[in-house]
Amino acid sequence: MKAYVFPGQGAQFIGMGKDLYDNHPEGKALFEKANEILGFEITKIMFDGTDEELKQTKVTQPAIFLHSTILAHLMGDAFKPDMVAGHSLGEISALVANKTLKFEDGLSLVSQRAMAMQKACEAEPSTMAAILGLEDDVVEEICGQVDGIVVPANYNCPGQLVISGAVPAVEKACAAMTEAGAKRALVLQVGGAFHSPLMEPAREELAKAIENTEFSNPICPVYQNVTAAAVNDPAEIQKNLVAQLTAPVRWTQTMHQMIADGCSEVVEVGPGKVLQGLFKKVDRAFPTASGSLEAVEG
Repeated sequence: MKAYVFPGQGAQFIGMGKDLYDNHPEGKALFEKANEILGFEITKIMFDGTDEELKQTKVTQPAIFLHSTILAHLMGDAFKPDMVAGHSLGEISALVANKTLKFEDGLSLVSQRAMAMQKACEAEPSTMAAILGLEDDVVEEICGQVDGIVVPANYNCPGQLVISGAVPAVEKACAAMTEAGAKRALVLQVGGAFHSPLMEPAREELAKAIENTEFSNPICPVYQNVTAAAVNDPAEIQKNLVAQLTAPVRWTQTMHQMIADGCSEVVEVGPGKVLQGLFKKVDRAFPTASGSLEAVEG
């Protein structure tokens, strides 16, 4: 069984998607439609902008979504998923790819998500930190003992868990993790505390938009961040997507579950190879690939 997976924030690079725009009329039309929906020329920033411009949350999230979903669309009949999943933002890309959401609705949600998260980040100084080399339950226990808001946010792979919360609490947690034997406890250069209770204002704002969006029956199950389990029911998918902003991304659990459910190959659709690398941390020999148009063009 083949799984298609979709990356989240951090995978972006200048020039991403330019080949899809330049060489494929359908791709160009979708990018132009995105410029209209967003109200600014995101293509100019994606193809010719600066790293600083591309790093703005309101640009980064739609840019990654566009690269992923337009690539999946252009793959045409070669895109045959038995299951899909996406890391954080990538979950919305996955939901467009498996036909739960229309492209326009997905892009609108991504844009509103980015704006709402940015607002929440500005409301209180907050951050995230990568903890390497500790068992998940140890990280969870330490977070629970620290005063202030700090929680496990991204279960990326065995031995790599990102925590999220208010700046002082994250700093205290990092010190405690190092004492407990973490190989590294590294504060990340991010805009704020994603997937933590500090995103509650963003969750409330986005919930209204999600609830007013049509969710259709998917062509294959999506493994959602909140549950790390296969979901086919549109109402359940919708509910889990609302919960996603303040809940942890259970990617480690998702990978294990996909493999347990018969996944034998993973194709990453979008910029970078981060998710392929995470699957290799679970099983070094696991077959992974990047989505491409070679089969279509050939």
